[in-house]
Formats: sequence, structure tokens, C-alpha cells
Amino acid sequence: QVQLVESGGGLVQAGGSLRLSCVASESVNRAVYMAWYRQAPGKQRELVAMITGGGDTNYADSVKGRFAISKDNAENSVYLQMNSLKPEDTAIYTCSIRRATITYWGQGTQVTVSS
Repeated sequence: QVQLVESGGGLVQAGGSLRLSCVASESVNRAVYMAWYRQAPGKQRELVAMITGGGDTNYADSVKGRFAISKDNAENSVYLQMNSLKPEDTAIYTCSIRRATITYWGQGTQVTVSS
């Protein structure tokens, strides 16, 4: 059972930046991928960004050019740098890790962007 703990959320004005961190309780070296999802009130959860074990990345169209996902295998961590934040980025952001056939999820961290 892999435990994931997110941090770095908070309240920020539009145009500002935040950096989310997610630390895993076990090595992420063999992760198939690590990802950040978000869910806004009344909306379905959506994939924000993903990074594969080989380092390939994929982003939702709505965040391309503004967000950047990265990982540090030595720190068992994945990060999400969020720049030029917009009010529509307000959501609970949750990290996940896929190992073999199992996906693990964190508890989430709230990001609120004020206009």
C-alpha cells in the first residue's frame, strides 16, 4: 500500500503561482506513471498532467504552457508547478501513482484562485 501526501495548495490571486508536491511512502522508481488530477465543485475529476516512468509528460489542453509536472525519484516525489493561475483552476488537486496494475491516490490539496 503506497501512501501519497500532497502539499502546497492554498489561496492565490489570478496570475499567481503555486507549486504542489506529492511525496510517496515508497519508491516511485518503477511507477508506470505519476499524475495530478483535479476536481472542481460540481464537476468531474479531470487529468491535469501526467509523467511516465521514462519522463514523458502529457497535459490537459487547459493547462498547457502554464503548468509543468516533474518528478524526483530520489525523493519519491512528483511536483506540479502552476503558473499564470486562473479562477477556473480552482479545485482539489490530487496526485496518483500507477504501479503495475494498481493506482494509488492521495487525499488532495485545495487550490483556490481569486479573481
